[in-house]
Amino acid sequence: MREILKAQGYSQIPQLTSSRMVDVNKPLSFAPTDSKGTKRAVLIGINYVGQEGELSGCHNDAMNMKEYLMDVHGFKGENMTILLDDGVHIEPTRENILNAYKALVQASQAGDVCFCHYSGHGGRLRDENGDEEDQYDETLIPVDYAGAGQIRDDDLYKIVVAKMPQGVTLTCLMDCCHSGTVLDLPFKFVADGESTEMSFDGAFNMAHLENLANLAGILLNSGVSGLAGHCIDEVAAGNAGCCNVL
Repeated sequence: MREILKAQGYSQIPQLTSSRMVDVNKPLSFAPTDSKGTKRAVLIGINYVGQEGELSGCHNDAMNMKEYLMDVHGFKGENMTILLDDGVHIEPTRENILNAYKALVQASQAGDVCFCHYSGHGGRLRDENGDEEDQYDETLIPVDYAGAGQIRDDDLYKIVVAKMPQGVTLTCLMDCCHSGTVLDLPFKFVADGESTEMSFDGAFNMAHLENLANLAGILLNSGVSGLAGHCIDEVAAGNAGCCNVL
């Protein structure tokens, strides 16, 4: 993948982000074998039919993922929400995409397994709240972006990450440009050919105060106990500044 990107003049590097430390040298299962909960999915494919920058394979990506999840991991069709700009499925507008994510979160409970797939354009917009080191928010680009706008990483964090009930296993595959950190998670692996393991992202900025308690638990479970303890102490003292320290 790196060779193909470089040969075509792209500077992007594939990345993996997580709410916990993951051993990238071992197989990763997004559907725990001991899980007895419901398996749900939101699958999105946008070809931008008739628009500038039209794509050709995103519908196939989403439908192939549907078959894979059903055939290999035991997902059921009735627990999948599919958005395609094909005139048949739910139209992948900004509102519909966000509503699908919200419905997924609301329906999920501890022990469930969730999978989200997005295939389409991704982009960047100037950061508006100062929480991005590079001064840009990563975005997903819905079919009606020209009028409704793009979906920022801040939106995805607040709607999906911060609201997902504890005990739910969630995996998101974002097949688009500028998507490596689109969920604003604290641990990162950069597939640059040199990195060999995941590490805490020093540029991570916890500006989402409503989820600090959950994040402290994530840090503890990931072995970063010093940072977690600092976060808990600072929040108890009413000091939001710890968001920038972490």
